Amino acid sequence: MVRSVPRLVVAAPSSGSGKTTVATGLMAAFAARGLAVSPHKVGPDYIDPGYHALATGRVGRNLDAYLCGPELVAPLFAHGARGCDLAVVEGVMGLYDGAAGEGELASTAHVAKLLRAPVVLVVDASSQSRSVAALVHGFASWDPEVRVAGVVLNKVGSDRHEALLRDALDSAGVPVLGVLRRAPRVDTPSRHLGLVPVAERRAAAVEAVAAMAAQVAEGCELEALAALARGAGALPGAAWDPAEAVAGPLPRPWPGPSPQTGPADPTGLPGRSRPRAANGPRPRIAVAGGAAFTFSYAEHGELLAAAGAEVVAFDPLHDEQLPDGTAGLVVGGGFPEVYAAELSANEPLRKAVAELALGGAPVAAECAGLLYLCRELDGRPMCGVLDATARMTERLTLGYRDAVAVSDSVLAAAGTRMRGHEFHRTVVDPGAGAAPAWGVRAPERRLEGFVQQGVHASYLHTHWASEPGVARRFVERCLTS
Repeated sequence: MVRSVPRLVVAAPSSGSGKTTVATGLMAAFAARGLAVSPHKVGPDYIDPGYHALATGRVGRNLDAYLCGPELVAPLFAHGARGCDLAVVEGVMGLYDGAAGEGELASTAHVAKLLRAPVVLVVDASSQSRSVAALVHGFASWDPEVRVAGVVLNKVGSDRHEALLRDALDSAGVPVLGVLRRAPRVDTPSRHLGLVPVAERRAAAVEAVAAMAAQVAEGCELEALAALARGAGALPGAAWDPAEAVAGPLPRPWPGPSPQTGPADPTGLPGRSRPRAANGPRPRIAVAGGAAFTFSYAEHGELLAAAGAEVVAFDPLHDEQLPDGTAGLVVGGGFPEVYAAELSANEPLRKAVAELALGGAPVAAECAGLLYLCRELDGRPMCGVLDATARMTERLTLGYRDAVAVSDSVLAAAGTRMRGHEFHRTVVDPGAGAAPAWGVRAPERRLEGFVQQGVHASYLHTHWASEPGVARRFVERCLTS
């Protein structure tokens, strides 16, 4: 059994109710009391964890039952919460909203059940009074396995409004643990893909988090919420460990037909890793960061390091060269379309990336990384590694994807099945290369992405904890390329 880390899940009836304000405010308020607070976010969202990290001083981590599988939710939570006094988990969308067509899978309610954690429901009360009781009663009684243990009323207009809400909720059987007045000062700006990341507005984000903490500390019953968190039971099993994960079996290729495959690759067969000698080489893997590339899962770097790599961050907006001795490159998601002019203007780095990739070094690029490797983005020159162009559109592409690796690559053997997530308003032409990265199986069948030499570039965001062999394979290719 895992040590019982006190924990709360902050949920809401729908998006826009104030989950981020309450969750981040709670994290910061508890941290201000001297507690070590572990921050978590349900689902694939990369942006909210940045605000959580500001609030707690710890890396924000995601809990995604679709990308990683339900069986990894509790172990990944326990890994992130090591040594902490309390954990706060921010939900996604509405409490019972999960992967489309998959029932409760990956919903906040599903994760709360997997964590055996009480739920605090944040209700936007700005346009209701007595009806709040019916809403809370419905959410609390919908699934008896989900324990809605308290309510925080958000956007309350006045003392009179608060009295009406409290009177109505007296009959609902769910205690009111907080009341927050309307407070524009805690608002955070948004744009085409959600909140503006912390990396782009750090000073303003620090002020916003401080305002959230002050509002929550003033309006919420912190002692009652902490007591509620302490009532969560022990979790079964052990905490996830990146070293154990990369030492496990490599993924078994999917037995179904694949539209296209590359040559047979013995490293894609099930087996166990060969231990790297203690004094053996540590390939240096450069990981893009900075304001343009803010989307990453903490576990990816941990897995690369556990597989024997030296992980070094760099900023494509400012660094004109890759880190010395770079043997492999990871360029994750973010907002290159916002910084296209600056990325294009950094010609020395674009050339260095192209030379590395065209020389056969392993390169893993997701979404923003895919755009960066194209010939151009919105008419501005990029790295030119891929014979493709990218442009912004008005259409939002969003959702989970079930995919199979089509071509052998530095990440996976052809036939390896993985789940991913797409979230962008750009289009790449063509959408797939001569050797595609993925065959997307759901919700529609299509080929997607590019595999050429050591490059694997795709729109799909994947979580490597679901297939740790991806990290091990990448590191091994960095040693041999």
